[in-house]
Amino acid sequence: MSEPKRYITSEELKKHKKPGDLWISIQGKVYDVSEWVNHHPGGEHPLLNLAGQDATDAFVAFHPGTAWQYLDKFFNGFYFEDYSVSDASKDYRKLVYEFSKMGLFDKKGHTVFFTMCFIIILFAVSVYGVLCCESPWVHLISGGLMGFLWIQSGWLGHDSGHYQIMLTPGLNRFAQVLTGNCLAGISIEWWKWNHNSHHIACNSLDYDPDLQHLPFFAVSSKLFSSITSYFYDRKLNFDSFARFLVSNQHFTFYPVMCFARINLWAQSFILLFSDRKVPNRIQEIFGLLVFWIWYPLLVSCLPSWSERLMFVIASFTVCGIQHVQFCLNHFSSSVYFGPPKGNDWFEKQTNGTLGIKCSSWMDWFHGGLQFQVEHHLFPRLPRCHLRKISPFVKELCKKHGLPYNCASFWEANVMTVATLKNAAMQARDFTKPVPRNLVWEAVNTHG
Repeated sequence: MSEPKRYITSEELKKHKKPGDLWISIQGKVYDVSEWVNHHPGGEHPLLNLAGQDATDAFVAFHPGTAWQYLDKFFNGFYFEDYSVSDASKDYRKLVYEFSKMGLFDKKGHTVFFTMCFIIILFAVSVYGVLCCESPWVHLISGGLMGFLWIQSGWLGHDSGHYQIMLTPGLNRFAQVLTGNCLAGISIEWWKWNHNSHHIACNSLDYDPDLQHLPFFAVSSKLFSSITSYFYDRKLNFDSFARFLVSNQHFTFYPVMCFARINLWAQSFILLFSDRKVPNRIQEIFGLLVFWIWYPLLVSCLPSWSERLMFVIASFTVCGIQHVQFCLNHFSSSVYFGPPKGNDWFEKQTNGTLGIKCSSWMDWFHGGLQFQVEHHLFPRLPRCHLRKISPFVKELCKKHGLPYNCASFWEANVMTVATLKNAAMQARDFTKPVPRNLVWEAVNTHG
């Protein structure tokens, strides 16, 4: 006679959400992932953020069907007594099943091949313009083409972090390092660490790193209370210096975006030379070294410092378009405080995203992010299928009274700037004191 099932309540499950004691529930069964967190391919943050609750929808979204067979080794013998499934989640899981049955998660199309060819052409033309032409205008255009190359390599790096874009895991890893580290100077491991956390905690002010840009930007006045970032594990200080920058953020947004790549380069080095456990650290560093050899060498081939500066600024400015695109998808959307919750996964993803309306011939420009709601609900789905599944997602949102936010590229820019301006006007309210910046005070102290 089999032993009776042992059940655990939601209150008891919540007690197991600390490092060294991490339990999660998936489809009513409870799993101990306390040790697995150190080996999880998606990084530690998804498990840390979802521990102590049901995480079925998140698991379904980020894992292929083959992953289910490995769960049993983490089963701790308990079943989740309070396990329930909302109607929205039921329909969402049905869609995942239908798309899997159609083979959409495995059919990559020819997007990767065409993008790779485009990158090779951009690189060749840019290098030719620098080495074989004397016209400053050609050098300026070559810098712009380098920026376009970084955008396209960024889309491939983004895709390869979500699903296997090549035939084998080894080739996929090669593509990641090539497009991210070698061509763009961005650590793909940093990108996955950051981006996976963003997907799990979409638009959480204290858990989503993509909304944590102080002292430069604040999308909500709630950030003015100097909250703690659970991603960076530090306080996001809103002091007098941050107030000054935020008060003018609707003016500085586009100029800062032109040079946002510098921050990604810095973040890559900070991670790789930190004490944090980083998979493939040596590969990552070697890839960055490749970039920091060929790019400065190419720039040095230009005849004067003015043209070198012009080339770099052109490449940064054009690539800044991609950084603007990242912001458009989330800055003007709904935000919240606290960790992500597994029982409203579908709702949080739709509330925190904004898609971009565009014709199919412009899909190459947006890299799949124009279907932001679809991408967040089905992150493993190759971008060549996002337009195809869009009607199903719209219908599902309509059925359950959830927003399907979408705007033109121009409208999305207007909405984003309006959000920044609204927060900026609140930051200018000097009747609300902020913590003092000691450096600022020291510089401005007299007598």
